Amino acid sequence: KRKYEIGRAPAMTKLVVGDKRVHEVRTRGGNTKYRALRLDSGPFSWGSENCSRKTRVLDVVYNSSNNELVRTKTLVKNAIVQIDATAYRQWYEQHYGVAIGK
Repeated sequence: KRKYEIGRAPAMTKLVVGDKRVHEVRTRGGNTKYRALRLDSGPFSWGSENCSRKTRVLDVVYNSSNNELVRTKTLVKNAIVQIDATAYRQWYEQHYGVAIGK
């Protein structure tokens, strides 16, 4: 067994409104990674409009791998989440001059 063969347990990041918990994990060479345990926001992009903004995550709506991940609001890759669209709405109105969602 070698040190470089170790693995770590999955973070199982939870969606918790108003609370953010991120731990530092030491890696090889003394570098650090950041392990998110609880999050309430993140960067999302509107692909067709080439617009990225940091916004709040409201809810986990669907996860194709496991329904328990939806029930426990676990944030994993490929999870479908509902986000707050205020930042995108403001960008759209400022960029195109048209109010959307009214």
